[in-house]
Amino acid sequence: MKKKSSLIIIIIVLIAVIAGASFAYNHLAQKGSTQNLASNGESVENDAMDDTATENDAAASETPDFTVIDKDGNTVRLSDFQGKPVILNFWASWCGPCRAEMPDFDEMYAQYGDEIHFVMVNATDGSRETVDSAQAFIEDAGYSFPVYFDTTQEASMTFGAYSLPTTYFIDAAGQPIAYATGTISKDIMLQGIDMIYSE
Repeated sequence: MKKKSSLIIIIIVLIAVIAGASFAYNHLAQKGSTQNLASNGESVENDAMDDTATENDAAASETPDFTVIDKDGNTVRLSDFQGKPVILNFWASWCGPCRAEMPDFDEMYAQYGDEIHFVMVNATDGSRETVDSAQAFIEDAGYSFPVYFDTTQEASMTFGAYSLPTTYFIDAAGQPIAYATGTISKDIMLQGIDMIYSE
């Protein structure tokens, strides 16, 4: 009888430990989710999540400028796009999370490309990612959005975009409004677009 009681107590304790671990895992998974969008000092919540990103100082004040090159080797500055809202995305072809969000970016570009500048900045380090490998990836996938190459890492360093993908939503006056690190869903993308663009 004593053994039976001990066994029941052990089973109850194990169930409690498993339930607690499951709760902790789900709670931490939500906190670490990339489905978050943060705005300049204010939280912008995704309905599915209860936490927002709170890092990355580049989104805290006015947008810094940088220089990249386009597919033809022409120099392009971020400030060249002022006058229309900008979606600035840092990505690489070897980055799985980057590839996951690209179909949505391409769809949004097809829908909003005349009203919003899509500045898709490739983290072109010259070894793991080259201009040729990045262009081949874009062409093979059939994406239509414009791609810019950060061959000197100036753009990545200016924005502290060391984690890929990283996305910024910048208004027509050149002010950063919101940003996200990690893969973002179409819903989050649309939320960011709503914050910088009004028809």
